[in-house]
Amino acid sequence: MPSPCSAKHYKLKKVTENKQKTYFNWSSGKDSALALHYLLQDKNYSVDCLLTSVNSHYDRVSMHGLRKELLLKQVEAIGIPITTIELPLQPSNEDYEAIMRAKVDELLEQNYTTAAFGDIFLEDLKVYREKQLEPFGLKAVFPLWKKDTKQLLTEFIDSGFKTITVCVNGTKLDKSFVGRVIDHDFIKELPDDVDPCGENGEFHTFCFDASYFKKPVDFTIGETIYREYDNHGTKTGYWFCDLLP
Repeated sequence: MPSPCSAKHYKLKKVTENKQKTYFNWSSGKDSALALHYLLQDKNYSVDCLLTSVNSHYDRVSMHGLRKELLLKQVEAIGIPITTIELPLQPSNEDYEAIMRAKVDELLEQNYTTAAFGDIFLEDLKVYREKQLEPFGLKAVFPLWKKDTKQLLTEFIDSGFKTITVCVNGTKLDKSFVGRVIDHDFIKELPDDVDPCGENGEFHTFCFDASYFKKPVDFTIGETIYREYDNHGTKTGYWFCDLLP
């Protein structure tokens, strides 16, 4: 079965010889949205596919807890095809890497040369991504790399992008920060030890409008729940805001 990003299934824009055929690792959140904004304006890249990890047990975007139905509405508004990585409930690192390798093999068959990410300053994560892609001969691109996170979030807001927090780390932020549309007041209220873009995992978001969206993504705010996860003997709690299509 061809990947949904295959040209057999979608009429893709023509890629000129001097553009690198790129798939974007799409989280559905604000950093991805801003990084994609930069790439779409860069004449060196042609973004023809979005790639998102989904927990197949819950049918939700990994980490963010966003319903897949909303992800698909978001992608429809963007107008770029998507392919998903379907993960089991609690995949091991080995499971994840095997599933990822199979997906990358599919994309290589479609002549992708470049993978793009929305990471900003986590050096170990950048090195990990580059090492994972190296055996495939794929180039890794990071449009937001080393940019000031407060300036990035300010630019995001001032440019008319809209995003809402869907998950916050309960050890860093209280319940009042989840289910909030991010604005300048949100930035002012963040504790000093929380990165303005949540780059250390303090919070995750859903971008529901951007300059390149055909229209805003409609949703309704559902219930807020608290869940704890055991990570090698240490429990960490998270607040999740469920968004309804």
